Amino acid sequence: MPDTDEIARSWRRVPRTPAADPNAEGGSGLKMLGRPLRVMAKARSWRWLRFAFGGATEEGAERSREPTRAPLPKALTRTLRGFEVPPSPYVTEDRSPKTNSSKAGTGWRAAYFRLRGQRMSAGGEPAWLPALVFGAVFLLSALPLIRLGWAGIKGLEGGEAVRVLFEAATFAALRNTLITAAGGMAISLFVGALFAFVVALTDIRGKLALSFAFMLPMMIPPQVTALAWVEMSGPSSPLLKTLGLAPPLGSPQPLYSLAGIALLLGVQHAPLVFLAVKAGLAAAPRDGVEAARLSGASPWRVFRDIVLPLSSPGLIAGAAIAFVSGIGNFGIPAILGIPASIETLPTLIFSRFASFGSSTFGEIAVLSTLIALISAAGLLLQQRALKGRDYRLIGLAGARAAFTLGRLRIAAEALLWSILALLLVAPLLALVASSLVPAYGVPLSFDTMSLNAYGEVLFRQSMTLTALKNSLFLASAAAVGLLAVTIPAGYLLVTRRGRLASLLAILIEIPYALPGIVLAVAFILAFAAPLPLIGVSLYGTIWIILAAYFSSFLAVSLKPVMSAFLQMDPSLEEAARLAGAGFLRRMRDVLLPLLAPAAGASVILVFLIAANELTVSALLWSAGTQTLGVAIFNLDDSGSSDLASALSVLVVVMVIGLMAALEFLAKYLPEGVLPWRN
Repeated sequence: MPDTDEIARSWRRVPRTPAADPNAEGGSGLKMLGRPLRVMAKARSWRWLRFAFGGATEEGAERSREPTRAPLPKALTRTLRGFEVPPSPYVTEDRSPKTNSSKAGTGWRAAYFRLRGQRMSAGGEPAWLPALVFGAVFLLSALPLIRLGWAGIKGLEGGEAVRVLFEAATFAALRNTLITAAGGMAISLFVGALFAFVVALTDIRGKLALSFAFMLPMMIPPQVTALAWVEMSGPSSPLLKTLGLAPPLGSPQPLYSLAGIALLLGVQHAPLVFLAVKAGLAAAPRDGVEAARLSGASPWRVFRDIVLPLSSPGLIAGAAIAFVSGIGNFGIPAILGIPASIETLPTLIFSRFASFGSSTFGEIAVLSTLIALISAAGLLLQQRALKGRDYRLIGLAGARAAFTLGRLRIAAEALLWSILALLLVAPLLALVASSLVPAYGVPLSFDTMSLNAYGEVLFRQSMTLTALKNSLFLASAAAVGLLAVTIPAGYLLVTRRGRLASLLAILIEIPYALPGIVLAVAFILAFAAPLPLIGVSLYGTIWIILAAYFSSFLAVSLKPVMSAFLQMDPSLEEAARLAGAGFLRRMRDVLLPLLAPAAGASVILVFLIAANELTVSALLWSAGTQTLGVAIFNLDDSGSSDLASALSVLVVVMVIGLMAALEFLAKYLPEGVLPWRN
């Protein structure tokens, strides 16, 4: 209500005639009311009298400052009698007009809209969604890494674990790790860049088939790659014995060396360089190349002065990724290095964990931190090398800059397919040949050929059956369960911008960028003790492997979902929102049907990688929880090469089948989901 003195003064200022004021009696009524009104105004200024005059509460004080509603004419009041203006949907408290009516302020409709306004954020999603996504990502990413860092700091402070840094074995493992990773990076850079330049820039035929075949080594588990190459080389190779090309008995196995480890690391990670370079070449300006050719420049001059500088960011990024992947690779150094007593940092952590002692956790925490620091240094060198190389392309961005090879096209195609035959086909044939003979070193013939190894693996070996069941369960659960995190996370990353979205993206990418052995150690340290409140420990169970898979493959699951969200028209959801649909209704009826193809691709990609994983599960498995990767490693380590080869062949067949299924569904998937089609 307005102040009573102001009311009284306004009544005095307004000239009123007795005829116009029905309450006035000869003009004396206003004078009689003046003194009581002044008394009431003074009384309202005393705090102990505020309650008597309705001014004791803050709500009443706020309402007293609001303007009064002007009275309607009596004719209009009679016309609108019984008519009520309907409320506007989704009106929040901040946007709704204020009123001095207590019914409007405390009624059920106003309370409903106030509650709804508090629950919904500015982007239209419920307030619990960011908290849910950040909580899940924190538990899967930040918490294990914080625990690893804390254990490393405590190990350095205590002094018991810090001595591992000054041991001769650690220096030797560090040297071997850097040598093999650098050598593998060089091989990956040469082979991957060669394939990328020829496939992206020339007019060769069968580019999709070449890209599909070249991506297979990255999809095949590293321990299978190492086992296939061991079966292909050496004096006891069944394939070489069958062809009569085996070296004499007693000759050393050439792959049991630092050069052999570097070679296979290069073969395994060459597709990473291929993807990085090809993505940069896809945006090469065709008109710039054509202008240089019209100016008389030779193809070599165009490649050296235009194409190569523009592709340097992709080359640097691919080299850094290959180096970091080589630092954390466990399968290849384990298969090739352990028989030759060559240790790298991942295999040193594995051996220290196998010989468990009082200071084991501290030692492996320090060694894992060392691997993480080397990986971070490699990525920092990549950023420093890319600094100042931010090129802005002018012209037909995204157009293919093709060189016509003419008569050299057949030679280029023969070169690429020959390299694929050497790097992929020959090792796989050797793996098949080894799975069909009764023992390693027996030549393949019709008399020695047998399918007993496959029958043993599929029907009689309890360990392989358990590993197959565990891998299928873990891969399926991780592939499907991650959608519950990646779909809302992708929605937030697309609809929101700012530091929180950047922090969320970084937390999702970190576990995938770290070596798997480091992530496994982090989960051991985080979940070795019983969980709070429930008192149950995940260590030694299959659930800790599943949690580590959730963390490691979160970025893989997010990529297809994120691509689908970015290609989705936001007006569809906005229309549903304006029509009154809530967030869950919009997600169910609008977004999820459009996300279904990308979600299917996400499930297959995660399943493809998780079913063959070894590095993470090598430290987390226990009796009854071994996976296919662990089973292959254990079979080869125990001397059962035929069983290990048979199981590896089945894994390769599964990988090729899943990749073929993705290729069959390519027309239904968003662009950029399938790596060999990028």
